[in-house]
Amino acid sequence: MKLDLRKFFQATNPSRTLAVENEEDLKYYIDFSSVRGGNLIEELKDNITFFSPDEPTCELFTGHIGCGKSTELRRLEAELKQEGFHVVYFESSQDLEMMDVDVGDILLAIARRVSESLQEVNISLQPGYFKNLFNEVTDFLQTPVSLSDVSLSVGIASITTQIQGSPKTRDKLRGYLEPRTTSLIKAINEEILATAIQRLKRQGKKGLVVIIDNLDRLESSQKPWGRPQPEYLFVDRGEQLRQLNCHLIYTMPLALMFSNELGRLTSRFGVDPKVLPMVPVRLRNGELGEAGMALMRQMALARAFPNLTPEERFNRINEVFDQPETLDQLCQISGGHVREFLRLLNDWIKKDRQLPLSREGLETVIKTRRNQVSLAITDDEWDLLCQVQESKQTRGDQGYDVLIRSMFVYEYRDSEGSWFEINPILGSRC
Repeated sequence: MKLDLRKFFQATNPSRTLAVENEEDLKYYIDFSSVRGGNLIEELKDNITFFSPDEPTCELFTGHIGCGKSTELRRLEAELKQEGFHVVYFESSQDLEMMDVDVGDILLAIARRVSESLQEVNISLQPGYFKNLFNEVTDFLQTPVSLSDVSLSVGIASITTQIQGSPKTRDKLRGYLEPRTTSLIKAINEEILATAIQRLKRQGKKGLVVIIDNLDRLESSQKPWGRPQPEYLFVDRGEQLRQLNCHLIYTMPLALMFSNELGRLTSRFGVDPKVLPMVPVRLRNGELGEAGMALMRQMALARAFPNLTPEERFNRINEVFDQPETLDQLCQISGGHVREFLRLLNDWIKKDRQLPLSREGLETVIKTRRNQVSLAITDDEWDLLCQVQESKQTRGDQGYDVLIRSMFVYEYRDSEGSWFEINPILGSRC
């Protein structure tokens, strides 16, 4: 069957997160764990299912935005469900204003999403603390919502929707909730989580897992007292985030891995954050990463021929690309960054508008993207980039933090540990 250009274009949408529970999405999924220095998803799953199935756990998961964390977490969600756990996965950016987040906002979002998920399996909650709290809050904020008329999830949603769009209302609610944080955590544990776990086990479930995605997208804005938001939430308030009595997985900003506060962060959570690195299309010594390249090729070909085997797809490569070397150029220029790879491929399809895709079209897309990214780089940052290129390492100062947050530098892992390389889309002035 002839490849449909429009379907191929839609399948390469870089904004789409694959949900491997979906049969069609599963056909697009490529498992990169063999080249990423370890199977982090298996480690996260084992920590819950094997080592501590009945004891609360809390894990931190990070990596560059767009490197595939959400897809891997959706895979973890599916595998945990197969193991018999009730899993609540949600994208925090749908509930929170990422420029301005406080610990109470996160706790309320978790309470809302858990209660909402429980309703779907016919478990309704009537937490007395929240009924009283929200009656007080609605009077305080002059909002017409009471938990006597609506479910817990709807009540929380009504309040959080209002504060998401209003900094003034948000500040008022925080001022009210801040001295009540300890009692809020206690109420979530006793009136929501404990009840939920008890009833879920009656239904044959092994426990409750909550996955809070997209907190890695927190803006690094400063709080009014000067503390950067990521450090405030995960270091200063980390102890409270981990106090919920269920299995928790938080995504966190990658920049925290290069912060002087990393030691305090790991002490607060009692775990080392797990980092999802790039797919190594080149190795530490500069040689071509054959294993990583093979998997990246398959990611493109799976979007074109989802119903074929890897071997069958490769045999039809010339229907998609003018020559195999052109696809290899895309793999290398992406640096093994999954979303960047799909973004370039998606733009390339729009540029050429016909198959097979041409080398000239790819070069045009690369030049356009390189110009967009390079405009933001200062001379001082180029000096730092050259140091990274030479040493394959970064240091913990602010300059390197900017390079990593801006995705000018990518992290990779091998048997020797972490190493770093300049984003290949930038070319080199070194």
